[in-house]
Amino acid sequence: MIKENSFLYYDGARHSATSDHYFDNIDPAKGKVIHTVQSASLDDVEVVVRSAAAGFQIWSAMSPTERGRILRKAADILRARNEEIARIEVEDTGKPLSEALSVDIHSGADALEYYGGIAASLHGEHYDLGGSFAYTRREPLGICVGIGAWNYPIQIACWKSAPALACGNSMIFKPAELSPRSAVLLAEIFTEAGLPNGVFNVAQGKADVGQMLTRHPEIQKISLTGEVGTGKKVMADAANTLKHVTLELGGKSPLIIFEDADLDEAVNGAMIANFYTQGEICSNGTRVYVAESVKTVFLEKLIAKTKLLKLGDPMEMSTQVGALISEGHMKKVLQYIEQGKKEARLIIGGNQRTDVEGCSKGYFVTPTIFEAKVDTANIVQEEIFGPVMTVLSFTEEKDVIERANNTVYGLAAGVFTRDLARAHRVVNQLEAGMCWINNYNLTPVEIPFGPYKQSGMGKENGLATLNAYSQLKTVYVEMDKIDSPF
Repeated sequence: MIKENSFLYYDGARHSATSDHYFDNIDPAKGKVIHTVQSASLDDVEVVVRSAAAGFQIWSAMSPTERGRILRKAADILRARNEEIARIEVEDTGKPLSEALSVDIHSGADALEYYGGIAASLHGEHYDLGGSFAYTRREPLGICVGIGAWNYPIQIACWKSAPALACGNSMIFKPAELSPRSAVLLAEIFTEAGLPNGVFNVAQGKADVGQMLTRHPEIQKISLTGEVGTGKKVMADAANTLKHVTLELGGKSPLIIFEDADLDEAVNGAMIANFYTQGEICSNGTRVYVAESVKTVFLEKLIAKTKLLKLGDPMEMSTQVGALISEGHMKKVLQYIEQGKKEARLIIGGNQRTDVEGCSKGYFVTPTIFEAKVDTANIVQEEIFGPVMTVLSFTEEKDVIERANNTVYGLAAGVFTRDLARAHRVVNQLEAGMCWINNYNLTPVEIPFGPYKQSGMGKENGLATLNAYSQLKTVYVEMDKIDSPF
């Protein structure tokens, strides 16, 4: 029988850790402990690395066609268990069940299916050099580490593991300690699909366990989704052994709404960019710049629609806004709101909710909208990671582009306008790795998603990320005598 605290996964099975360190897995909607999770020790990490090394030897020697077949089978199993895993994601994260059912597991399965289909087509190139020739081989890196964030646990685990495994690597995945469970379920699904033991492993723990992995000399690649400060530490640790690094970090993204935009669509976009998953999305467009001539009408429509949002028990299918991930994070968001009241005009929301039926101890904050006059306000400059939108006005295109780019972040940006020439002209000048025109926060697996500036480096998804999980070997073949000067 599997013990309740068996949250490590290596050698194709669950295992208990050996450390005396534990952390609580809390349901943020109820404010209660679901499990107590045992953190991996240094000895456990060494065992997990040995498991990944053994798995790599088997997996990298298999045909790409067989690797793809296993990934696609895992996608099918994941979809078949959609409701079961969605409920676990809701218990761990506090997000609405309707979101988890329609997005989280399916988007993870899409990644497995997409890269499963690509695996067999990975190839090098041939170079005709006259009498001789050269060719390239695309080879795996070895053991890769994925470090996940708590807002989209299984999606991120799939986004990192699918391209890594398609390229022939093995992976050790460390989920965020606030959402530890679904990664182990994914590991079991991989095993059921036929993945050899050791190819996908799970190590649980906080920053100390992440550091054991980022500093380990046998690990060739780190892919982190997390905060900017964490990303800098990971990059510094990885530098000691020159590991490959992909960093998808925070953001304070601009959403620009021009006077000719379809305002109903722009309101929908702004709400998706701020209130989906309680605002706990790194790419959120929390700086909403609205043309002065339509700002009044935009705000009227936005306020009316925001008032209709249903905040409640995340397990209820009618709920649209769930609970924030933890009590500590809720307090941080509320502190930003209090600061915002001193810097800007509070239009709606801005308070904790303790009257949610069946969830009186949960971490709920009402969707909040500020109108700010200046870009220097803290709520405009700093990432809040909660359901807090700030609306600002502009009059000139050049001015709003300069203001949009005036940030250390560069993860995402959006533009709403009926003038597509203007839309392309503006996004070409925005310093952001992912831009949307007349929509927001759509990230299909087929397209690369990734940052500029201090929001990180590298790409998730699309064909581009295959370069991050493979290395190119060049082979020169001499077909004649050496032209020797000696």
